[in-house]
Amino acid sequence: MNKIVIANFKMNKTDKETKEYLINFLAKYEDYKSNLIMAFPFTSLATAKYMLDGRKIALGAQNICEDDKEGCTGEISGKMLVDCGVKYVIVGHSERRNKFKEDSKKINNKIKNALKNRMTAIVCVGESLVDRNIMNTLSTLKRQIEDALKGLYENELENIIIAYEPVWAIGSGKTPTAKEVELAVKSIRKVISDDFSSKAGEQIKIVYGGSLTPKNIGVFKDIKGLDGVLVGRGCLDSNIFIQIINSII
Repeated sequence: MNKIVIANFKMNKTDKETKEYLINFLAKYEDYKSNLIMAFPFTSLATAKYMLDGRKIALGAQNICEDDKEGCTGEISGKMLVDCGVKYVIVGHSERRNKFKEDSKKINNKIKNALKNRMTAIVCVGESLVDRNIMNTLSTLKRQIEDALKGLYENELENIIIAYEPVWAIGSGKTPTAKEVELAVKSIRKVISDDFSSKAGEQIKIVYGGSLTPKNIGVFKDIKGLDGVLVGRGCLDSNIFIQIINSII
């Protein structure tokens, strides 16, 4: 199966910068054997939609309102995202959990709204450094996954990607070992198997994210049960991102 590669541009790239980035990136990207998803800021989605037209690259968003009711000043609805060509949306990123105090109920509602609008939700889970130090990684993952997927039917998991992103690894330059990631992936699949079915546990898509670079990306290429990667800072430079893609496929 082709590897999933997700680019999370976070709060980077103006509309003009997005256009310049894609001109450079698309000149080098030749629809490699990867499932590429690019999650730009809201202000860049229209430009990205236009420039990615006809390419084997899916457009993603970095957030979604938990419902589509009117009167949510400053938010963006699922309908708006779909109109911009968005097919994937990142939900539950640790930066949203920590900086914007998004709790499990809000994350669960955002996932359900993404699914209602026929988008795939990229659900981020991961332990803090404290959790890791006191050996609470697996229990933390179980709690976050069960809270996020509460009330979902098994067939809806076809439109869910679990992104394992250890909070302590994001932007730190540090990454877990291949064995640690493999154990986390195995544990995630067990949670899905126990809560839904063994088939669901086998088929759920899981990616890793956190301080990925061209130098360390090879570590994650052959990890059993891992379907791809979620790249943050490493996607901001098109040349570096191309190297990462080439190293994971």
